[in-house]
Amino acid sequence: MAAAWDITAAEFLKGCLTYDSVVVKLKTGDVSGAVDEESNKLQMPAEKVLHFFRVPLIQESATDELLKSVQIKLSNQIIGLRTEQCFNIGLDSALSSEKLSVLKWLLGETYEPDNLGTESFLDKEKKVGANTVIIEVGPRLSFTTAWSANAVSICRACGLTEVTRIERSRSVVPEEVQHVPVMERGREALEEINEKMGLAFDEQDLEYYTKLFRDDIKRNPTTVELFDIAQSNSEHSRHWFFTGKIVIDGQPMNRTLMQIVKSTLQANTNNSVIGFKDNSSAIKGFMVKQLRPVQPGLTCPLDTITRNLDILFTAETHNFPCAVAPYPGAETGAGGRIRDTHATGKGSFVVASTAGYCVGNLNIEGSYAPWEDPSFTYPSNLAPPLQILIDASNGASDYGNKFGEPLIQGYTRTFGMRLPDGERREWLKPIMFSAGIGMIDHIHISKEEPEIGMLVVKIGGPAYRIGMGGGAASSMVSGQNDAELDFNAVQRGDAEMAQKLYRVVRACVEMGENNPIISIHDQGAGGNCNVVKEIIYPKGAEIDIRAIVVGDHTMSVLEIWGAEYQEQDAILVNPESQSLLQSICDRERVSMAVIGTISGEGRVVLVDSKAIERCRSSGLPPPPPAVNLELDKVLGDMPQKTFQFHRVANTREPLDIAPGITVIDALKRVLRLPSVCSKRFLMTKVDRCVTGLVAQQQTVGPLQIPLADVAVIAQTYTDFTGGACAIGEQPIKGLLDPKAMARLAVGEALTNLVWAKVTSLSDVKASGNWMYAAKLDGEGAAMYDAATALSEAMIELGIAIDGGKGQSFHGSPCIRGDLKLGDDGVLLLIDLAKGKRRLGGSALAHVFDQVGDDCPDLDDVSYLKRAFEGVQDLLGDELISAGHDISDGGLIVNLLEMAFAGNCGIRLDLTSGENSVFQTLFAEELGLALEVSKKNLDTVMGKLGSAGISAEIIGHVTAAAPMIELMKEGLKSRHTPSWVLSFTPTFTDEKYMAANSKPKVAVIREEGSNGDREMSAAFYAAGFEPWDVTMSDLLNGAISLQEFRGIVFVGGFSYADVLDSAKGCLGVCNGCQLMALLGWVPGPEVKGVHGVGGDPSQPRFVHNGSGRFECRFTSVTIKDSPAIMFKGMEGSTLGVWAAHGEGRAYFPDDGVLDRVLDSKLAPVRYCDDDGKPTEVYPFNLNGSPLGVAAICSPDGRHLAMMPHPERCFLMWQFPWYPKHWNVDKKGPSPWLQMFQNAREWCS
Repeated sequence: MAAAWDITAAEFLKGCLTYDSVVVKLKTGDVSGAVDEESNKLQMPAEKVLHFFRVPLIQESATDELLKSVQIKLSNQIIGLRTEQCFNIGLDSALSSEKLSVLKWLLGETYEPDNLGTESFLDKEKKVGANTVIIEVGPRLSFTTAWSANAVSICRACGLTEVTRIERSRSVVPEEVQHVPVMERGREALEEINEKMGLAFDEQDLEYYTKLFRDDIKRNPTTVELFDIAQSNSEHSRHWFFTGKIVIDGQPMNRTLMQIVKSTLQANTNNSVIGFKDNSSAIKGFMVKQLRPVQPGLTCPLDTITRNLDILFTAETHNFPCAVAPYPGAETGAGGRIRDTHATGKGSFVVASTAGYCVGNLNIEGSYAPWEDPSFTYPSNLAPPLQILIDASNGASDYGNKFGEPLIQGYTRTFGMRLPDGERREWLKPIMFSAGIGMIDHIHISKEEPEIGMLVVKIGGPAYRIGMGGGAASSMVSGQNDAELDFNAVQRGDAEMAQKLYRVVRACVEMGENNPIISIHDQGAGGNCNVVKEIIYPKGAEIDIRAIVVGDHTMSVLEIWGAEYQEQDAILVNPESQSLLQSICDRERVSMAVIGTISGEGRVVLVDSKAIERCRSSGLPPPPPAVNLELDKVLGDMPQKTFQFHRVANTREPLDIAPGITVIDALKRVLRLPSVCSKRFLMTKVDRCVTGLVAQQQTVGPLQIPLADVAVIAQTYTDFTGGACAIGEQPIKGLLDPKAMARLAVGEALTNLVWAKVTSLSDVKASGNWMYAAKLDGEGAAMYDAATALSEAMIELGIAIDGGKGQSFHGSPCIRGDLKLGDDGVLLLIDLAKGKRRLGGSALAHVFDQVGDDCPDLDDVSYLKRAFEGVQDLLGDELISAGHDISDGGLIVNLLEMAFAGNCGIRLDLTSGENSVFQTLFAEELGLALEVSKKNLDTVMGKLGSAGISAEIIGHVTAAAPMIELMKEGLKSRHTPSWVLSFTPTFTDEKYMAANSKPKVAVIREEGSNGDREMSAAFYAAGFEPWDVTMSDLLNGAISLQEFRGIVFVGGFSYADVLDSAKGCLGVCNGCQLMALLGWVPGPEVKGVHGVGGDPSQPRFVHNGSGRFECRFTSVTIKDSPAIMFKGMEGSTLGVWAAHGEGRAYFPDDGVLDRVLDSKLAPVRYCDDDGKPTEVYPFNLNGSPLGVAAICSPDGRHLAMMPHPERCFLMWQFPWYPKHWNVDKKGPSPWLQMFQNAREWCS
């Protein structure tokens, strides 16, 4: 059994070491409190237990090899080993003195009897300090080892019949905080500890810190201090390269990279409200009516409140962790970026996310890609590209799904090639890009400075020994660090805790002017090392390491201080706000700890209160602080670093397409390339609708093809304002020309963004995420050139980088890429390259294992600006029905995508002129394709011409689809869904909305729930008074359900019995599962006893037939039923969002299914394009029998439904609907009717 050690460590010590016991000296640390020192010996169920100790267990000759094994398997923080064996003897009666002597003789070494005793030798060693404790590991109490059986036999043979069991245990001693002898050995000591601990100090770091401690502070640093400095001052945390002095070919550059990037914002501050100074950037938003609790943090109703909400954006990469452990690496990449969002200013609102993945060649078994080189080998310590793409996308998707953040945009790219100069270029260390768009109350955009007496508070999950040294490890060139240190640096994510943490922050934010948060920073790279110093700078604070809530009590001081355990925020609050924040944390079941107080001394002082107390009780002087540093010397103005580079000329070869290759041959290859092919495999496994604030996500058109160029979020459910974001990335072009690559990336971002009607081009702000291996010679120079070109183009365009990316919009959300007009549609091309057709870096070149030599470029920046503004004017006049940018795959792919999405055909009339047919079709020059009606053609051409924009007619839309054979087999039989609307949706009558007394509905949530805000919004829009109710509120008696007319269980709900029989009830998604488990649907009239779950014949909702989470805008038909919420909606066939992993209706008893159908208790059924109930995937996304999507009770009051009508109760939330529907695109959707029906029933 493990006595005060987690079982993983115990199994390690038992399994990978061949020694009976071991004492391990940790380099630093204190695990006091991990073991009760009065009972830290293995106790066995016997009348009496004797303990004997023998040293050493491991002889010196074996210690070195064991030390290496322990460091690799467990932690590099272990620097020494001392061993002791403890014998734990179970007796059924006392031993006489004679028999005790025999036992001692048996246990003692033949020649060293003095090394056996009844007290631990380690306890008595002077080297074990007051702030350390022995950790003992032994076998499980319930399992008698073979060694014990043999030992007992020997004892009995010697007459010791009282001995019933003997077990050996081992001890582990974490060493007290160590000091590195810089004063005695200078830089050499730092170099040794740098390599041993993986601190990533470079030459300039080693020189600076040697002088700092030897000449300035004049003392030896502790290992905790050096680890602290390494993380918080790593490249990852401090961006030394961007702020450093760049020297290229011996010539110092006159600006740093940071100055170059910031110059764009200096030239165009315009609408920027947060730029380059926080976890996110923000641009001016709008005054809106936001639905929020009237008393945040308490059980209360929700109402609309007018607030000035700005749009914020943050973006980051999590590349290194995804290379080592893709799933947790991507999870925590998404989680860290979510915390960056909500920790902006004094707290903000999380809305939606985007993601991007760049990996090497996939090498899919059985699916050979002719451009992939099978001879390439891959590092054994990194995951292969295919695993990275699968696991990383799963990690990011799952985290967002659990948290309740929709992922609404992204990109994917693979590349691995031997270039003409013989160099292999491939993403072995991948790019995992995560970005988030959100909102912030304008009064909260600035954090306040710390003041003396303010409390330093940590909120979130407990500390664990994970993510050690990630800030430093991710700053190294791949391969420089020890593989085990790399793995130790990967964090682990807990999305449920992240969601609870966010709810605490959101409750504070929704208090408006009464927000108790003074400053907030999320915990990421460097753990407490970084976040605590950030929040106390410049005033300083004394921090008690023992005040931090830990989940693993064996953690050392260094581990608690430096581990990057996730889902934690550091907050500054005034003392008078402590109880308020505590009450909010208690309601959301989030731990809160006051770990220190702002001191005003400008220092970070880390003390160990338990070690101090032990010393005091022992009459010893208190131990020195583990960290005692002046903030300005380790976090303030640090010396600028210098980086030397040379420009390296590219070796180029012209693109060579073999004779006989046809356009169709080339097209089939291009359509297989991951950067071009359908991203449905990534898109359907992410929730794209949660929050109900998604106006545009990835899919478009009647077949919901993932094609959207721009993502759009709404600020509220009732205001037509929001934010739009788009991505531009052109890394392959950078192999030919870094400057052209930068300009093309800007151009692609704008040609994607242009389809959303924004306030102004000058309001566009961007996030520049630089993913160069910039410390490699040649790459640093290329990056500098790219940054310069990017800056110049952006300044000419009138846009800027501000650290984030986004754009505010007002009015119609956007134009999508699906062709809509049939025979009335005309296709126009705005050619931003003015006739040039360069194939360098194209998908065509890639699939023939080449890069080419002639790189596309944005040659005329002003022309792009005029085109953007011209198309924006056309959007405002509603003269465009569809639009799509030219990007990967060129014009032919652009037009095919539009046709696929519109489920129609096209007839092209292209002239190649001086260009070849391959250049005409596959060149990836910037351009825009538009669909306009014949009647609007002249107007459109005239408006573009007046703006100085040339547009060319390149074809027409047809109703047929002659090239449909290029699509997947499963889509061949698809046609536009035949949706039927049996009624006209209307907004709720004002008399209900303005009523002083509205029916109350309790929207009940539990830990892990999401979707409660959009559910509240739907009921609010129907004239209800929705209340935010947690299970904590019900359990502690803060509220009773007696006062509510309706009860709603939302997604993520856990099992609890809270319903009485006098109310209506709706359960959606996980709430649907709950109602089925409790037996409330279909109810006792069909089977079972009302309110009793566990009946084996009770219907339930189980894992989807596909075995994965599915999110689709799917077709359902509404059948006759007693369900009160569907009155008047019968006969309708329409789309609805569905997002779940466990949604398949399972009827253990076929007779129950028959009775449900006969009694018309399945009011909603998944259906095919013809409106017929179906079991065929993907129409039926979960495999429910006969398409069952909902079940109601015979009296119609209880409804359990897997799809999410609350996420599409407004028409702008619909990703597509048929033209013949007579509905207002800014009006209510048919799904509002079901909530209005509930209100009618209540009245």
